[in-house]
Amino acid sequence: MRLFPLSLSPSSTARADKELTDRKKNRALLYLNVYDLTPVNNYLYWVGFGIFHSGIEVHGLEYGFGAHEYPSSGVFEVEPRSCPGFIFRKSVLVGSTDMSRSEFRSFMENLSGKYHGDTYHLIAKNCNHFTDEVCMRLTGKTIPGWVNRLARVGSFCNCLLPVNIQISAVRHLPDHPTYSDEDGDDGSESIVSSGTAASEEGPNHHLLNVPSGDVAFVKEKPPRL
Repeated sequence: MRLFPLSLSPSSTARADKELTDRKKNRALLYLNVYDLTPVNNYLYWVGFGIFHSGIEVHGLEYGFGAHEYPSSGVFEVEPRSCPGFIFRKSVLVGSTDMSRSEFRSFMENLSGKYHGDTYHLIAKNCNHFTDEVCMRLTGKTIPGWVNRLARVGSFCNCLLPVNIQISAVRHLPDHPTYSDEDGDDGSESIVSSGTAASEEGPNHHLLNVPSGDVAFVKEKPPRL
């Protein structure tokens, strides 16, 4: 005996159609915003090369990853296409997500546990590795290959980088990060700029600093026990 599934009632069909329409309406576009770290990019870009910073723009905010001297979140948010200190080059549409603003913030808080400021490495774990993982998780696609091609070359990159980029640690963070009470509700923490001296690291542990400016670091969610 062959059984056939019952057809959906008109009300169930209408409800499913409405949910699908609502999901489509709530989908937010994901943009990869790419910045130049050096004027040399004006020449390297045309041969598929360059030294770039990138951030993910969604729901009216841009998220990036930068270095600092503390074992806490290095994920920060800024106004889209205006990361201070970098030269905006272009924006690339990489996909979309049906996450709401609050759901995406929660996603970033969870992901920031993997991206502490003191683990940033210009070759092995940089801002482009961060945006690549975000894209992979949300769209199943990687960022364009040219954005992080220099890092994939490996240690050979060190001799290509300008001296001012081959720094050992971020200098703009204070000895004791301060938190704004106004930021408590949205889960972000504000870091006050400072000129603290950089700590000495090994020759292969080059870190790229997030430029000083209006950036807010995302608090990571504490691990569940």
